[in-house]
Amino acid sequence: MFPRVLWIAVTIIVLFCVHTYAQLVSLVCLGCLCEVSTGCNITIGCNNMVCGPFSITKYYWEDVGKPPPMGESSSDDDAFHKCVNDLYCAGYTVQAYMAKHSKVKSIFRFRCITYYMNLCITLMLAQLKDCNGDEVIDCDDYVRLHRLGSAGCNNSLSSDYENKYKLCLQTFERK
Repeated sequence: MFPRVLWIAVTIIVLFCVHTYAQLVSLVCLGCLCEVSTGCNITIGCNNMVCGPFSITKYYWEDVGKPPPMGESSSDDDAFHKCVNDLYCAGYTVQAYMAKHSKVKSIFRFRCITYYMNLCITLMLAQLKDCNGDEVIDCDDYVRLHRLGSAGCNNSLSSDYENKYKLCLQTFERK
């Protein structure tokens, strides 16, 4: 099981080294997301509403702008299936989802008094989303975002899913 994660992590490293997209999720974390989703089965196809090695839904893919597979168009009718079943495109989709949904916007209003009028300035500050409430933003938060979505990431993972994830992470953190 874990040699496959190592292979998938090495593949992702090679692919992302070529790509200039800023990595939010570590490669170990990305590999473990893949492992707990499907055993990192790159030939799994679709099962009900989820597809590919990361078990991505069409909504998840659309939410990050419908990234197309390399050299293809996102307007292609089959672009979703092609992307999420392609390791590079699926990994990019997960990275993009984390980049989009791991931030919470806090709004602060300041009242500024001038000679002529009152000005109200709204300042938007981005803060990383701490899904499990431990005040550390790490793979534990990303696994919840991936599995439970942005709105549900404060909920608990199923014990089976969480145990598989923790075992994978412990295996690679030791190395």
